[in-house]
Amino acid sequence: MTVLPDDGLSLAAEFPDATHEQWQRLVEGVLRKSGKDVSGEAAEDALSTKLEDGLTTRPLYTAPETAEETGFPGFAPFIRGGSPAGGAAAGWGVRQRYVGNDPVRVNEAVLTDLENGVTSLWLSLGGGPGGLPVDALPRALDGVYLDLAPVSLDAGAEYADAARALLRLYAERQVAPEAARASLGADPLGHEARTGEVLDLTDAVGLAREAVAHWPGVRALLVDALPYHEAGGSAAEELGLSLATGVAYLRALTEGAPADGAPATGALAVDAALGQLEFRYAATADQFLTIAKFRAARRLWARVAEACGAPDAGAQRQHAVTSPVMMTRRDPWVNMLRTTVACMAAGVGGADSVTVLPFDHELGLPDAFARRIARNTSTILLEESHLARVIDPAGGSYYVEQLTDELAHAGWEFFQTIEKAGGLAAALRSGLVADRLAATWAERSKRLAKRREPITGVSEFPLLSEKPLDREPAPAGPTGGLPRVRRDEAYEALRARSDAHLAATGNRPRIFLAALGPAAAHTARATFAANLFQAGGITPVHDPVSVDPATAAEAYAASGADGMAVLCSSDPLYEEQAEAVAAALRAAGATTVFLAGKPGTSAGAVDEYVFAGCDAVAVLSSVLDRMGVSL
Repeated sequence: MTVLPDDGLSLAAEFPDATHEQWQRLVEGVLRKSGKDVSGEAAEDALSTKLEDGLTTRPLYTAPETAEETGFPGFAPFIRGGSPAGGAAAGWGVRQRYVGNDPVRVNEAVLTDLENGVTSLWLSLGGGPGGLPVDALPRALDGVYLDLAPVSLDAGAEYADAARALLRLYAERQVAPEAARASLGADPLGHEARTGEVLDLTDAVGLAREAVAHWPGVRALLVDALPYHEAGGSAAEELGLSLATGVAYLRALTEGAPADGAPATGALAVDAALGQLEFRYAATADQFLTIAKFRAARRLWARVAEACGAPDAGAQRQHAVTSPVMMTRRDPWVNMLRTTVACMAAGVGGADSVTVLPFDHELGLPDAFARRIARNTSTILLEESHLARVIDPAGGSYYVEQLTDELAHAGWEFFQTIEKAGGLAAALRSGLVADRLAATWAERSKRLAKRREPITGVSEFPLLSEKPLDREPAPAGPTGGLPRVRRDEAYEALRARSDAHLAATGNRPRIFLAALGPAAAHTARATFAANLFQAGGITPVHDPVSVDPATAAEAYAASGADGMAVLCSSDPLYEEQAEAVAAALRAAGATTVFLAGKPGTSAGAVDEYVFAGCDAVAVLSSVLDRMGVSL
């Protein structure tokens, strides 16, 4: 046995480091085999992925390309976390959301959740979406140890009444001021974004002053980025708008304070004002973008705090909510997977508390099973996966650090745009925010329509035989401001037409898959076509497994198809049989014959094409129109 000398050298020391250029040469060779003759940077670009906000995910990241020094956890610029220990002590807070106007039912849900892993409560009250009457707050919190369970309020225009009701409850139940932990949810600009209703900041400022004077663990103001996320905003737009909101609130809280930062005329010092804000962001199933967003948000807010003269007070308090935009109404069980990834990403990204929306969130009021799954999602990630035991687990990843840096710059650029427009209030009222978010959503809608951004269970792998879940309708949310969008909305409209047809006729609309040749030749394109048409609620009939010019007409007649057929096979077989099979299908009654493949294949033999990257929503809508399927 050879004994290696103990000289402290790595076993890889004798091997030279590979250069970036050598890696590019290897990439070029692989791409040439796939028919792409590119070299150098173009070869690397061919493997890159374009994201929103002008960001790009590249195939390789190395240390020299990473961002500037990120510091240490708990210290400015707080990229790596707002506290030195991160979540290692207890993990992120598990915050459950409560909607409904019956205080008894809300109280039952609250007590059940607190006994089974939830650590803080998010209550909709008064003017909040589906909120409890403010005077029902004591009943809803009956039996709750308020010195142990932090409370977050969401009361819309009635935020002042709701906040004072909670503070009175603390006093009545003799909760020590230093033991009270709450977010009073005063967010006039967020309310304006949701409803178009303009609220004065006076009450919010008054609550902040009272909290600073008497309730050290209470934060009065909320910077809620969800209205912008739910209106179709990108990650950078969410960051930019949250910064604009936070800066507007800081100005209101510190107005009248002298340059030395000491409070005067009732104004708060900058560090005290910073401590009165909590930030709420959406967490999506795009795990790396979510991790980077929470890290970038802390970096950006630290920059604001530094500019205000209080760099050490710039640790942003973050509340993550799994994205309502990503939740689907069809195949809602898949939402459990989406929220698990989103929760993990928010926790890894350093969020202080996380709300996992129940998987049936979009169908109405969640049932007990859905609530249990929601709260246990965090519990499993914390207790069984031990995600919180490592401080900033994503730190040092070349990709995450670079994405954080790029996202921070994009967010700051949009923030500057808002400030140049006169601040968030002016940008909301001028339509700047609405127009920007609408443009972003329009571009994203194109990707969704073309299935470049797939939605599992909806635009990909839909299950037409799925039985719908029945839920009690949830109270309607506020309207009048920015719109609320959902990723599945275009496909949901198509599926609703199919449902109406099923209810009226007993069958869903059908299309015949005319598969040519052996399974090896047609399986890929037949699977593609079946998947595509099912996304619109159209049943693909693939029986028999294979047809030819002699059997196509009889098979089509037996399929019960509604005037539509699609050829599925390889290009060589299309050249041999497409024209004859299409003619046989038309003779049997098919009014439109599609071909699954590249446009131009067997030109003249077929009417239309379906292919990867086609506008699936437009195709499916057109097919349903021609089938006479409507609501």
